[in-house]
Amino acid sequence: MDGKYLADRILSFYKKLKPDFPLPEGVEVMNPFDDETATTVAARFYQCYYDDTNPRVILFGINPGRFGAGVTGVPFTDPIRLQEVCGIVNNFDKKPELSSEFIYEVVDAYGGPKSFYDHFYVSAVCPLGFTKDGKNLNYYDDKQLSKDSEEFIIETIREQIRIVDSPDISFCIGQGSNYKHFLKLNERAELFKHIEPLPHPRWVMQYRRKKKDHFIKLYIDHLKPTVNERL
Repeated sequence: MDGKYLADRILSFYKKLKPDFPLPEGVEVMNPFDDETATTVAARFYQCYYDDTNPRVILFGINPGRFGAGVTGVPFTDPIRLQEVCGIVNNFDKKPELSSEFIYEVVDAYGGPKSFYDHFYVSAVCPLGFTKDGKNLNYYDDKQLSKDSEEFIIETIREQIRIVDSPDISFCIGQGSNYKHFLKLNERAELFKHIEPLPHPRWVMQYRRKKKDHFIKLYIDHLKPTVNERL
């Protein structure tokens, strides 16, 4: 790692992100860092929470969505949580996003954003989002997109591992398709020795909301021991 703070390295990574693979017909890229306002707001977030050179454990979601990272530039962080929890004032439309709501309850249970982001860097298997017909499209939903984006995804994961000096374990947010595809990528590219799956926040909030506290505890019970052992 060079002498730059993580914030500088993370922001440089995102600002340089460009798809170098063909897109299927009707599929569009969603990159919040193409928007000047989102870039400015996300920069304040990273400068606040990653103004150091300490290593982080990485949590990988799927890819940015239209109402979370697709707006704010910060994974699993909608405009409401960005302002009210992280203290980053913004003028985005304050629409809630279910996954962000759950993640920030995990953040609160962990000890708050300062403590959480001191230990973790939240990203996505594919750091660019996609839409088709105005709806979110996961990188693995289209077989051709999944195939054509594979090299790009592997290289962006490798770059982020270098940026945050990640240990050889990471977490996959999503125990189904995201985990399955991440394991295949990892088998091919040998990115991590171990990937630990966690239930996806949207699944919890849509189908297991009554047991939400159980899943928050499950997250904490997996995250804290890893930090204690690896950082």
